[in-house]
Amino acid sequence: MQNPRVASMFAGIGGICSGFKQANFEIVWANELDISSCKTYSHNFGNKYLVEGDIRQIDIKNIPEFDILAAGFPCQSFSIGGTQKGFNDNRGILFFEVSRLMKLFKPKIVFLENVENLIEHDNGKTFLVIYNILTAYGYSVCYQIMPSYEYGNVPQARKRIYILAFHNREQYENFEFPEPIPLKKKINEIVHFSETVDNIFYYDVNDKIYDRINKHIGKNQQLFRIFNGQIRNIRNPDICPTLTASMNNKYNAVVLRDKKGIRCLTLRECLDFQGFSNDFTFPDSINVSDAYKQIGNSVTIPVIKRIAEQIMLLFI
Repeated sequence: MQNPRVASMFAGIGGICSGFKQANFEIVWANELDISSCKTYSHNFGNKYLVEGDIRQIDIKNIPEFDILAAGFPCQSFSIGGTQKGFNDNRGILFFEVSRLMKLFKPKIVFLENVENLIEHDNGKTFLVIYNILTAYGYSVCYQIMPSYEYGNVPQARKRIYILAFHNREQYENFEFPEPIPLKKKINEIVHFSETVDNIFYYDVNDKIYDRINKHIGKNQQLFRIFNGQIRNIRNPDICPTLTASMNNKYNAVVLRDKKGIRCLTLRECLDFQGFSNDFTFPDSINVSDAYKQIGNSVTIPVIKRIAEQIMLLFI
């Protein structure tokens, strides 16, 4: 049997693609606008099916047949940490490109990922628009908010909403989201507080924010969130704060104290908190700032994989 085929919109650096690949789906097409993200994607997966460019300007006649349309459509417009302009933001209206491809290709299943706040944005009106469009095209819809630490065995606080739309009613009725699993992976398996890292990740004592952080952060092996220059305590010290696209800025970062000083999470640590494989790397042409942004915009892969495995059961 041919493995079910996936077309991936807003593919970023391949987080959603990775989860589906690990669940034995075949990625036949992927699209991403950001040039830097495309370099990282191609570096890790090749570029035989990756199409770089604005989805609104791409000739859809060249998109191969697929079974599942996956889209982690831009979330900044709906995020509490973002502008929350929703459909009044050019990024927010990109959801309508998802609906355009749905209407044209009529995939068996549509898989969507976005921030938890999507369901509450504009008093629920934004989510209702999305839900109504999906059902208007004849799809049955289910959704669930799933934290990474509950569903991916990854100690990160990230909560995302996953929306699935099924063209086949029987598949809809047979689908079940994965159950929560115990969090066994510890922060100190990812962050080695007793070791040192490259100097670029440390705060300089002359940094304007250094004294403020130094007074707040003790010597215990714990992570702290800095958001817009304000240090925040973590409710659960066993879980890393949600990684964000703005962590390329030292005023919006996850920080800790090791034996050398105060520093941000390294790129490798951030990748691990998103569940990327050890062989996933960034090309030399990508700067550190872009790499942080790409990780924050990505997904927690083990959660995607577990959902994809449940979808795969529908094709067996």
